[in-house]
Amino acid sequence: MRSPRHVRTSKHGSAQHSSSQHGSAQHSSSQHGSAQHSSSQHGSAQHSSSQHGSAQHGSAQHGSSEYGLSQPVGSASATPSRGLSVALACAQGAWPHHDWPAPDDPYVRRVLHLTPPYRGLQDSGADVVVLRCEDPSVSFAELLKAMGDMSAPVIVVTPRRDSEAVVEAFRGGAGYLVEGDYCTCMLSSAVMAATVGHTYLSPTACAALRDAAQGMPGNGQATEQLRALLSPRERQIMELLSTGLGAQEIGLRLTLSEKTVRNNLSNIYAKLDVRGSTEAVLRWLGATSAVRV
Repeated sequence: MRSPRHVRTSKHGSAQHSSSQHGSAQHSSSQHGSAQHSSSQHGSAQHSSSQHGSAQHGSAQHGSSEYGLSQPVGSASATPSRGLSVALACAQGAWPHHDWPAPDDPYVRRVLHLTPPYRGLQDSGADVVVLRCEDPSVSFAELLKAMGDMSAPVIVVTPRRDSEAVVEAFRGGAGYLVEGDYCTCMLSSAVMAATVGHTYLSPTACAALRDAAQGMPGNGQATEQLRALLSPRERQIMELLSTGLGAQEIGLRLTLSEKTVRNNLSNIYAKLDVRGSTEAVLRWLGATSAVRV
């Protein structure tokens, strides 16, 4: 599988997540409609952000989360005003939401259905790719191969909820929605969030990510030593970042300017020896070793 998703990497580390701890992990960023939330939030992931619809971030009540990764190349042109184009990659008849997107969907304008091996994907002009599959460990790698140099962000929709599958997809830069754990409004919000660099995780996926961190041998002590490298303010910022809040939302919570938050994030990345928010969150949660993912 490719390195942390060519598609997003660390520019913003900061902006990433929004929300604050909602068991559901939503993430941040204004991007999510209902599920909007707030970003990434892992673990319980809760995020909160306030700006997202239901899953919205803001609320800490949304179980989903989004992590802010760097924006995918070319994503800036995908604006809600014109509507987004989504490539739906799944086996024939396997898509569970035949009523999506709704005619009045605020974000998604067009959906192009593609079956394996996803011929024509690179020429589809899709802003986001939604992969519906039974086994992400196999299908995600196949999709990345079919995408080639395509820079569109990916959201995985699957019944699998184990930590291994979630961590692998998250490390690859993909959002992760567990079937039965989200609604179509959240799906649209996750799509919108992806275009501005956020990785959305549904509540169950967030919980799986935290479980993976807690289950690592010697994780507790190693994680505490890592966190000790950060100042009290930096630890506050990382705690909010890991729940899905983005730089703007973190600033509002801590009464700091967005620029100050981003400067702090740059220092945090240097101290943790990571390239961006995804790696930083994984390290913070103890879901990865000291080596770069």
